[in-house]
Amino acid sequence: MDSPKRNQGMNGIVPQPIRYDGAGGIDAGPRDIMRDKENPNMLVPPNTDAGLVPNLKFSFSDTPMTLSHGGWSRKITARELPIATTLAGVNMSLTPGGVRELHWHQQAEWSYMLLGRARITAIDQDGRNFIADVGPGDLWYFPPGLPHSIQGLEHCEFLLVFDDGNFSDLHTLSISDWFAHTPKEVLSANFGVPISAFDNIPSEQVYIYQDNVPGPLESEIVQSPYGTIPLSFKYQLLAQTPIKTPGGSVRIVDSRNFPISQKIAAALVEVEAGAMRELHWHPNNDEWQYYLAGQGRMTVVLGNGNARTFDYRAGDVGYVPFATGHYIQNTGTESLWFLEMFKSNLFEDVSLNQLMALTPQGLVKGNLHVGPDLINALRKEKWPVVKYPGFSYYPR
Repeated sequence: MDSPKRNQGMNGIVPQPIRYDGAGGIDAGPRDIMRDKENPNMLVPPNTDAGLVPNLKFSFSDTPMTLSHGGWSRKITARELPIATTLAGVNMSLTPGGVRELHWHQQAEWSYMLLGRARITAIDQDGRNFIADVGPGDLWYFPPGLPHSIQGLEHCEFLLVFDDGNFSDLHTLSISDWFAHTPKEVLSANFGVPISAFDNIPSEQVYIYQDNVPGPLESEIVQSPYGTIPLSFKYQLLAQTPIKTPGGSVRIVDSRNFPISQKIAAALVEVEAGAMRELHWHPNNDEWQYYLAGQGRMTVVLGNGNARTFDYRAGDVGYVPFATGHYIQNTGTESLWFLEMFKSNLFEDVSLNQLMALTPQGLVKGNLHVGPDLINALRKEKWPVVKYPGFSYYPR
């Protein structure tokens, strides 16, 4: 019997676990070569990686789809990425007219529109309503317990983020589910209509269903005697003037500029080719990341000799434990875009460069055994993204 041919992977080039310094050796056994090509810094870790660091990466492509007439969804929670205890994410798509039915959660819902347009609706506990259209780069936020819906105006896709890593649809109450599990005589008594009015209600939760594309927003407005919700549930993130630095840009959104968003803060980060999200950490909570475009690598240093590097590309989720040092470096030829999100009402980060610049020089010199080349280059102003002439990505 002939031996089976080994998968040659993309482009017929087989990467090997051999570092530039000669460490490692050839892997000639059964392998998933395409996977190795997607994770070069796991196949050949930088020589600065060490110790035990839990998995900090999971891809939406490795999660099962829930397919419905009207759209689909898939999710990453602590069940898929166990370290991600603070936040969970759902990637959802709706067809033109497709509806994520009226529902509400025990958790807050924060969302980023990836593509297409949708219409969102909600009411609050005082009977004030909210109806708006959202497009690429727009956000919405619904506080815990407030009912809302989403309908595609065209093919659309979005990221939903919840302030509980163990989020589950089992903790979501849908209007169809409630109707299906309430005796019809009770529904009749509640609404003051004959029991026959409920002859055709769904027998179980609908979740996502197909409907007609609604008319213009003006034609769909429902006037409430109590008025509209005073704090908008919508925020146009791409309309925000970004923080620009050599190498990229950052847009920050939290309760200071999106007042309703009391449980989730975020930043949209662009890292140009040859640039990096600087060495930093977050002093308020864990970081949950979603990669939108491009490719990059992140090293996370947990302290006490523990560090590990991961590779990311569009559709991946990354995670950084509270107050741990990290950076994100663009390893491709196009800009790397990602969201970093926090279970907090405020976005906070600490720059390693700024820390050293604002610390007495003698202390920094004695601590790190460095000279004027570094000391004189330190910046007192924070640059979230950095890029310097002559520097580029080179895995070691």
